[in-house]
Amino acid sequence: MSDELAVLDDTTWQHASQARMEPFSGPITWTSASLTPDDGMIRLGSACRRELDTLVETLRANPLPIVLLNEQDFELEQCRAMMAEAKQMLSDGPGFVIIDKLPLDDYSKDDAKNIYWLLSQMVARPVAQSWDGKMVYDVRDQGKPPGNGVRPDVTNAEQNFHTDNSYNLYPPEYVALLCLQPALEGGISSVVSFYTVYNQMIERHPELLARLYQPYIFDRQREHAPADPKLISHPLFHHEDGHLRCRLSHVHVVNGYRMAGSTLDAEGLEALETLEAVMRERQWCREFFFEPGQIQIVDNQRCGHRRTGFVDYPEAERKRHLVRLWLRDAGRRFYNG
Repeated sequence: MSDELAVLDDTTWQHASQARMEPFSGPITWTSASLTPDDGMIRLGSACRRELDTLVETLRANPLPIVLLNEQDFELEQCRAMMAEAKQMLSDGPGFVIIDKLPLDDYSKDDAKNIYWLLSQMVARPVAQSWDGKMVYDVRDQGKPPGNGVRPDVTNAEQNFHTDNSYNLYPPEYVALLCLQPALEGGISSVVSFYTVYNQMIERHPELLARLYQPYIFDRQREHAPADPKLISHPLFHHEDGHLRCRLSHVHVVNGYRMAGSTLDAEGLEALETLEAVMRERQWCREFFFEPGQIQIVDNQRCGHRRTGFVDYPEAERKRHLVRLWLRDAGRRFYNG
C-alpha cells in the first residue's frame, strides 16, 4: 500500500470487547410495531411558542452570528424543560426525538436556524462538521454523484443506514436535522435501533457477530489535514458497561477497501452485508416524512438513520433543504475532537 493510502489505526476502542451474546432489553429495543405514532414525538406547546416569539423579536433587533448565540443568555425555561424531555427520550427512550414543529409561516429561515441552534445546545454542544470547522451544515443536493470527497448527504441518492461521521476519531453523540423544505418526491427518513438489530443478529446470525467487533477500513472522505491518512480502521461494534456503541457506514467501508486496493475478507463481507440486510427489514424501522419546521435528533451511537432517494422541485427556492448540527460533549469542538 502506498504512503498516501496509509490507514489510520483508530485507538478510540483500544481493547476490543468480546461479542456480546446476551440480548438487550428496554425501550431502545423497539420495533416499528411496538412504537405508537406519538413515541419520540414532542409537540411545541404554547408556552414554548411564546418564549420563541420573544426570542425572535430580540434577535431581529440585535443580530449576532449564529455560532455566537448561547442558550444561557436567554429566558427559555419552558424550552429547556421541553429539551430536557427530549434528551431523556434520547438517553433512556427510543434514541430519537422529533420536535413538532417551528412555525415557518411566522419565522424566517434565519429565525428558525437561530432557534434550532439554541434548542440543540440544550441537548449537547454543537461541534465542527468538517475539517475546516464548519458548524452549521446545509443538507442539499449539489448535483454530484456520491464518492470519495462527496458526502452522500449532498446528493439525492438513496442512503444506507449509517452513523454520521463513522470515519472520524470523534463522531457526534447526537445528530440533529431541521427541515426547512422537503423534496417534491421521496426523501423518506428512517431510523433503526442498533440494539434491536443486534438482538436479531444474536438470534439469526450469531456466528457473524465476532467479526463486527474487529476492524474494517473506512474512506475518510477527504475530511482531514492534507498529509493525514485517507483511510481509517476501526470495528463496527463495541460494548462496555452494558452499552452498545456503533460506528458504521456500508458505503464508506466499500469505498475504503477499494481505495486501499485491498479485498475485504469473506467473513467480514458476509457480516457487513448480513447486518445491512437485517437493518433494512422494515419491521425494525420507524419511517416518516419530514415536515417543514420539524427537528429530528438521533442518538448517533445507538440508532442508525437513512433516507430514500428523492426528486427535487425545479425552482431553486423550493429544493429540499435540511440544516444539520452535530452535538457532542466529549473532546474539544474541533472536527477531530
